[in-house]
Amino acid sequence: MTTIGLIGAGHIGGQLARAATAKGYDVVISNSRGPETLTALIDELGPTARAGTAQEAAEAADIAVVTIPVKAIHSVPAGALAGKTVIDTNNYYPQRDGSIPELDSEATTSAELLQRHLPGARVVKAFNHIQSDAITAEAQGPGTTDRRALAIAGDDAAAKAEVSAFIDAVGFDVVDLGALPEGWRVQPDTPGYGPRLTSIQMAAAAASASRRNG
Repeated sequence: MTTIGLIGAGHIGGQLARAATAKGYDVVISNSRGPETLTALIDELGPTARAGTAQEAAEAADIAVVTIPVKAIHSVPAGALAGKTVIDTNNYYPQRDGSIPELDSEATTSAELLQRHLPGARVVKAFNHIQSDAITAEAQGPGTTDRRALAIAGDDAAAKAEVSAFIDAVGFDVVDLGALPEGWRVQPDTPGYGPRLTSIQMAAAAASASRRNG
């Protein structure tokens, strides 16, 4: 069975853990405060979930999920993620992360910064434009009429296929935006960030997005 290794146990991380275990995935979940602080969540998730350090989550992962503030991405264990698919759920919020000049100028994206930190991994942007509660509340089976779609972006086709299969399994259609830099199309303050959209609507919203700096 595929193991999802979660680096971060906040709103998105917790909901992804719930969605994954509900569909039969094994989960190793970590946070910055230590495995002992995750007892209640692990008890809720059941026997296919366990808590660990970020290093342990990365080592156990078939697919890793980095879901921490952008300012903390340098704490992600790069060596353990070499060769692995890594989902980046992060968004840059200057009021939380502090000013990051490369992101302020839009010279790069937060996902590209994570990829730079993880040169041996295959980073795919996903789950950054959905409210955390909707990950479980709005999940639907394949083929459902008007099923909600989530966008992905990444440079590795095989990694995107893995992530797409996971997204489909937990209840959503997938819209592929293309290469990793295209993840900006569903960042905060774009039409695709937040609302419930079908695949046709998400593709249109992403195509209509514009840069903050023109």
